[in-house]
Amino acid sequence: MKVLGVVGRESAAVADRLASELAEQGRVGVVTSDGSNPAVTSDAVDSTASLDSSVPTTFELGERGWSASGTNRSLSDVLDELAPTHDYAILAGFPDIDIPAISLGDTASVGEPLIRAENADSLEIEAVRDAVGGVEEYETLESLVARAKESPDAERSGAIATFTGRVRAKDSDDDTPTKSLEFEMYDGVAQTKLKAIREELEAREGVFTVLMHHRTGVIEYGEDIVFVVVLAGHREEAFRTVEDGINRLKAEVPIFKKEVTTDEQFWVHER
Repeated sequence: MKVLGVVGRESAAVADRLASELAEQGRVGVVTSDGSNPAVTSDAVDSTASLDSSVPTTFELGERGWSASGTNRSLSDVLDELAPTHDYAILAGFPDIDIPAISLGDTASVGEPLIRAENADSLEIEAVRDAVGGVEEYETLESLVARAKESPDAERSGAIATFTGRVRAKDSDDDTPTKSLEFEMYDGVAQTKLKAIREELEAREGVFTVLMHHRTGVIEYGEDIVFVVVLAGHREEAFRTVEDGINRLKAEVPIFKKEVTTDEQFWVHER
């Protein structure tokens, strides 16, 4: 799922227009922040959610599908919920979230500017649609499992094995606690190496699909870092391939890690 933001005046209206455009290519979810207009008039939008509501969590089925509100769901929760079944998520009115964003007027965004426009009327939606192609995929364990189940070999599969790597605070009681990790990929080379590892593992007898995803940027303590999903005929092949997949990813793919503890920060490869 590709995630992008819209910030500035009329962000909800622009999200509506963009959702209609992107719906020709896949399912679209729209998320609006508190204070933005949460109403989405396009029939092309499958899911809408309004965050920061003061009412208890509620789900409602209307003419355009399910909508939700409440205090028990964070933005990450909503995106994780959309990822397995949606191709796009548009966040309207979230300037403090680090995602590629359409900036209207003088409104600044933490994320990388995707396109800038003076106002909603001057924005070329077709240009935005073209730019979205370069946005990095937002993956979760659930979205990767959903993709694996769509394999043409799924009917021959009796096992799905998964691995999730996460940020731990410490290895032992005496360690200085880790606050976050930051990852950078050697662009192009990393993706090529990941593809080669996947293809080699999928060439094994009884292994049908191998999916791997490593997040980049700053990842806080307790959050997920990396996923490996294997669809196989039997559990033996599935377990063995998951283990080999994560071991080869860590050993062969050029990904650089910066560790931030309560006392210091450093790039692990330099230390």
